[in-house]
This record gives sequence, structure tokens and C-alpha cells, in this order.
Amino acid sequence: MARSIAFTKGHGTGNDFVIVPDADGTLDLSDDQVAALCDRRFGVGGDGILRVVRSSAIAEGDATPDAEWFMDYRNADGSAAEMCGNGIRVYAKYLVEAGLADIDAAPLRIGTRAGTKTLTRSEPGLGATPGFEVDLGLFAIDESDIVVRARNLDVPRPGVSIDLGNPHVVVALGADAELDALDLTVRPQLHPEPRHGANIEFVVPGDPLVRDGVGAIRMRVFERGVGETLSCGTGVAASALAVRHWAGAAAPDVWTVEVPGGTLGVRVVEERDGSHVLLSGPATLVYSGEVALA
Repeated sequence: MARSIAFTKGHGTGNDFVIVPDADGTLDLSDDQVAALCDRRFGVGGDGILRVVRSSAIAEGDATPDAEWFMDYRNADGSAAEMCGNGIRVYAKYLVEAGLADIDAAPLRIGTRAGTKTLTRSEPGLGATPGFEVDLGLFAIDESDIVVRARNLDVPRPGVSIDLGNPHVVVALGADAELDALDLTVRPQLHPEPRHGANIEFVVPGDPLVRDGVGAIRMRVFERGVGETLSCGTGVAASALAVRHWAGAAAPDVWTVEVPGGTLGVRVVEERDGSHVLLSGPATLVYSGEVALA
């Protein structure tokens, strides 16, 4: 007889997840079971799974002892991922709504494979969108030559690599029409191909690029292990960082990024250990239920 498990469906700007509570770490989901749960025709449907597990129940290699909860994020194909900027806000929303954390008493720390991330509530304001804001931490920009080919893109374009604990390649396009014409049902090709793959973002600057000290861009993304999604939180941050890098010293530290699923905010702030990038945006829990494991 098939085992049934509890789940909650949630999303952040259309980037959707199957949230599976497993506080004591007793649930061992295979790649095939994750893929079945994320299947939009035969399962619950989602871009990935968020397993809600205590850090103390995580294998030593991924353990984050400075956080009570660990976000075990798996892509829709079952593969493990280091981080998910939309997912961690949805994860925080679940913890708060379930009474497992009190983000109003103190910033909420959540463990990930990219280290511990800190979240607070966010209110509308300069570069912020309402919901939750996560400090994604330090970032690295690699200007090594990488060429991106995509269907309906007339010629290959150069990309810049951004490391946010997970890998990204960001490509600049010149017009909205180019962005809208992309066919991302097929994975873009990267040359050279990064060893562990990458999320691939295509961005178009706003017109004007900066207004009242806030930069604005549009973005579409092909997520590693998933395909095109309506949003990608770390991809949004990577896109803003790439355009900020290209724009030079006068570029703002505050950005809004429009994705097919909505709008997210990005801020760059200086901390003792260097520049951190912060991502803000909504998180929604849609419904809960039980589902039989494949």
C-alpha cells in the first residue's frame, strides 16, 4: 500500500513548490519520487520540493548548527540544489504560519546547502517589495568568456557568471522584443559548459534604466534541473548584480526586477565581510493536503 504524506503548495511570484514537513528527517525521497510529486499532470505540480527538516536531522556535510531549520531544496527532476531565493521566502512563510518560528521576535535563520541565510519581513519601500527579505550573502562575479546560444536568439551572446552559492550565467539583451521572442522550452547552450551547470538569465534594461535612484530590469530564466520558470529569486539577484556591474561605478545599489510572475526587489549593502545582496518579495501558501508517494 502506498504511503501518504502531508504537503502544502506555495509559490513566490509564480515560482511554485511542494512543501513537505519532515521535522525529524525520517523521510527519504528518491529523485523519482520528487519528480513524481512535481509532475504537473500526475502529481501535485511544482518547480521543486522544500523539505522542512530540523538542522539537527541533516547529514553532517550539509548541517547548519546555527539555524534550527534546514531547507532541503530539490529541483523538479529530483536533483539537489544549493539555494532558492523564492523557495526560502516560501519556506519562511510556512514556518511562521505553522507556528514553528516567530520572525517578528527576531530575524529568522534558515540553513541551506549554501550556508545559513537570514530573513526578515519586508515592507514596500526603496528597492523592497512586501513579504520577506532574505540576505543571500556574498557574491562573486566572474568575467571569464562564456557564450550563450538560445532558440530564437539571432546570434550567440556573451554572458557573465555570478556565484550566489548557486551558479548563474546572465545575458544582456537589447530590447523587450528579443526577450519576449526567446523560446526557453529548449535549454540554452553554454560554451564552455560549467562543471555543475548553471541557471541562465536573460535581461533587458528598463527605459530609463534608473529612476529616482532605483534601477529597473526585466528578466526571464531557464532554471537548472527545471526549465523555464515564472521567477527565480537568486536569478533575479544575479541579474540585478550583472546589470549593476555592467553599468559601472555610478550604478545604484537598489533594483526592481520584473519577471513573468511579478516583481521582486534587490538591494546591495555593505557588511563587515563585504558586499551582500538582499532579495525581497511575496510568499504565498495556496493549499494543503495529503498525497500518495509513487
